[in-house]
Amino acid sequence: MSDTQKGQVDIYNPVEVEQTTADPVVEAFHAGKLLVYPTEAVMGIGCDPDNKEAVELLLQTKQRSVEKGVILIAANYSQLLPYVNDEAVLQHRRTDIFSSWPGPITWLLPKSKAAPHWITGSHDKIAVRVTNHPLVADLCNKVGKPIVSTSANLAGESPTLSIEEARSVFEDSVTYVNGEVGGNKKPSTIRDGDTGEIIRS
Repeated sequence: MSDTQKGQVDIYNPVEVEQTTADPVVEAFHAGKLLVYPTEAVMGIGCDPDNKEAVELLLQTKQRSVEKGVILIAANYSQLLPYVNDEAVLQHRRTDIFSSWPGPITWLLPKSKAAPHWITGSHDKIAVRVTNHPLVADLCNKVGKPIVSTSANLAGESPTLSIEEARSVFEDSVTYVNGEVGGNKKPSTIRDGDTGEIIRS
């Protein structure tokens, strides 16, 4: 019986992947698996935002209600355009929004008609961020789209800060992406794109 058959946890190492023709994290992403990866402040858990089954698995794993919605994290704003109604972003707010990226600011922007309801929940806006964490940006570029980003913990519990901590929660049910969290002391600030109001500091 191979290690994989024994249920060994997948670990993605960017250096090792460059030496092979197949990228296991990309394969896991497109196969609908959950990824646990470092973000600017905490470990994140995510998946393909367009894969309903994967998002439902994520919400079930985290014990999180679909009505709350989830954040999309991207390498650049262009990756977010299929999910954001760019024409509805207020002109006088655009400088504040786009000058904050890449960075740890999540904005609630008007959602596009194509934005999946399993991402936006009960809201008429979608939570999006352009990350300044190089590993996550590389991840988004490798899969060619944004990824769902929510803290790697169960609902109501403290966020995990390392693969080791996340493994104690999720065990072998996810694919782990090697790396360290950024230097931020707390998860991203969430602001309303219409008013600039801080929803979460």
